[in-house]
Amino acid sequence: MKGKKTKSRKKRSGFFKDERVRIIIGFFFFLFGLYLLFALISYFFTWKADQSFEFGKIISPASVTVRNWAGKSGAYLSNLLINKWFGIFSFTIPLFFMDVGIRFFNIKTAPLRKVFWFLFFLTLLGSLTIAYILGSSNGSLGSGFGGSFGYFTIEWLNSLLGQIGDAFLLILLNTAFILYYFHIPVFHLRKKPAIVKDREYADITTPGDDLNPEATEQATEETNAKGTKANFLKEEEKDDIELTVEQRVVDNDQLSDKQASNIITERFDPTLELSGYKMPPIQLLKEHEAENANKKVSDEELQNNKKRIIDTLANYKIKIDKIKATIGPTVTLYEIVPAPGIRISKIKNLEDDIALSLAALGIRIIAPIPGRGTIGIEVPNRHPDIVSMRSLITSRAFLEANYDLPVALGRTISGDPYVFDLARAPHLLVAGATGQGKSVGLNVIITSLLYRKHPAELKFVFVDPKKVELALYSKLEKHYLAIIPDAEESIITDTDKVVNTLNSLTIEMDRRYDLLNSAHVRFVNEYNEKFKSRKLNPEKGHRFLPYIVLIIDEFADLIMTAGKNIEYPLTRLAQMGRAIGIHLVIATQRPTTNIITGTIKGNFPTRVAFKVTAMIDSRTILDSPGANQLVGRGDMLIGSGSDLTRIQCAFIDTSEVEAITNYIASQQSYPMPFFLPEYTGEESGGIEEVDLKLKDPLFEDAARLVVQHQQGSTSLIQRKLSIGYNRAGRIIDQLEAAGVVGPYEGSKARQVLFPDEYSLEQFLRELDK
Repeated sequence: MKGKKTKSRKKRSGFFKDERVRIIIGFFFFLFGLYLLFALISYFFTWKADQSFEFGKIISPASVTVRNWAGKSGAYLSNLLINKWFGIFSFTIPLFFMDVGIRFFNIKTAPLRKVFWFLFFLTLLGSLTIAYILGSSNGSLGSGFGGSFGYFTIEWLNSLLGQIGDAFLLILLNTAFILYYFHIPVFHLRKKPAIVKDREYADITTPGDDLNPEATEQATEETNAKGTKANFLKEEEKDDIELTVEQRVVDNDQLSDKQASNIITERFDPTLELSGYKMPPIQLLKEHEAENANKKVSDEELQNNKKRIIDTLANYKIKIDKIKATIGPTVTLYEIVPAPGIRISKIKNLEDDIALSLAALGIRIIAPIPGRGTIGIEVPNRHPDIVSMRSLITSRAFLEANYDLPVALGRTISGDPYVFDLARAPHLLVAGATGQGKSVGLNVIITSLLYRKHPAELKFVFVDPKKVELALYSKLEKHYLAIIPDAEESIITDTDKVVNTLNSLTIEMDRRYDLLNSAHVRFVNEYNEKFKSRKLNPEKGHRFLPYIVLIIDEFADLIMTAGKNIEYPLTRLAQMGRAIGIHLVIATQRPTTNIITGTIKGNFPTRVAFKVTAMIDSRTILDSPGANQLVGRGDMLIGSGSDLTRIQCAFIDTSEVEAITNYIASQQSYPMPFFLPEYTGEESGGIEEVDLKLKDPLFEDAARLVVQHQQGSTSLIQRKLSIGYNRAGRIIDQLEAAGVVGPYEGSKARQVLFPDEYSLEQFLRELDK
């Protein structure tokens, strides 16, 4: 019996998980609530005309008509709810049905149980209160604005307590309702640590916080911290678990394991706000032709090349004990074992002679191959294979890679997928001549990350001086992109904006290091694990830290126009970005020493070289020759330290990238992009003279906002008050002039000079006099 019940229960749950069923049920509840709402509104205009209608007989001849907009059913239901039951507070009932309906569309509201009890008590108390104040209204709206329930209940209470007793009882009940549901502060207590009373995350405040608000750390930008705090509450709403927490005072910004387990048992899920997000389907990528390289290199071609290599070496009295071939997508590797006593340098010097005998360009000799005890001769295939992005994304090497930022770059000479972890790289320098596959390589890196990382876990900063290479990704602004608050475009093309963005990233880097320091961890993945385990409190500025990948398409153009203004913040990010999850990918088509300086090279241990025209360029990128001997069209070398690996880069065309970005953009997004911290240049050291007689109309609202959040942030005002960045900047200047917030302090947030709203209100009253 138990097995059958379990099966039937699973069938029912599967039925309700069907998206079509959920949409139908959602529409039913929402439209029924809307229908009921129109019926109730109509009752106010038609109830007298419909008095002759016998409300108990909904099914009556068609000749019997009513004036109610919702027909006979509407007339009956509106009379039942307003006249017989709760009066005008019956409007809460259609609102409840509409709230239930929108939940089936994955629209997050307050927990259903909270909404039900709130509307339930509001309906009862509202009906009683309005009936006590207005009575039966002498025939207006039937039993009056309070309905029959309110009227007869008040009559009974009058006989029991009298009118004075009724008044006291209603005052008590309404006060309790308002205080409980709206969390209105009654007393402004000073010098008292925060107390955890409800089921939200513990408010951890040190005993000195209220005494000295200037000492409060404001290490994180409010724009991003707000989303984290909202996620905590939303995750709690999802499971709707009631947690009872004892009142306690905590004097640390970090919870012990025992305290964390007492407060909450569920791990924080950073993806919860976009829980319905789906990774791009593999069908968006194409199966390019000529995928199997083994069919392109015949046995005859292999044998001919082997014979020519042996004959050429024999001409110089170099004997070979063994030779074997490994076929790759673009080149075939011939490994030879020379006879004892043969010097490797003799074979290395015959590179041009072997190329001549094979009538092939792009021959490269690896003498010796590290770890194999052989010498490698790479010979280009006559018909190079295309490595499709789809074949890499579906490969086991990519799907099972336990990397933080997995990137499937291409296939090696042996045909194996080449997958690496960008988080361990930790930065990537990409160079190559025009038209050799550099931009396609950037698209491959971005696509790999889009197929593995949720928008909550990864943010991109795109810099594209040419304005065309990365333009397609602008559609991902509210999903994956990070921008500065006053950015006009999501893809950065203006040099001044690039400088501001890089400096903004350094501020974000410094703030992240402060967070790691306060959490007593060394790396961002350790910090995020601690945060997801709920051992760090968002009220103290802690937040989930997504990886940030900065991609610059044409670095040479930026260096030529901005020089040191670009190089200095970029070097700082390269030196310190790894531990806090900021990684750089910069590309250039001019790999000269004045572009790729020693400082930059020293901080980019992982480098990618597509075909270049001269050996000096190869040495600039890789510290060794070889990139000048590549065959082009995605043929590349990737090096980390002294090891070089030849890879055929995957191919992804513009239509595939466009399909992926359109698919992601069509899904629910965050309300705004991920905002980086504000950055103001050195020239903006102070503010102009501000006339407080010409205050902005939103001045007082903004003042209350920054005091409530204890964070003087322009982007906070911009987001909360739905105004432009320039206006928000003027308001923050006015708040500084008025003494509500402190001056601009570079990477630190402005100090809020009022500890609570009570003292602020007194100040605002004095200011208006």
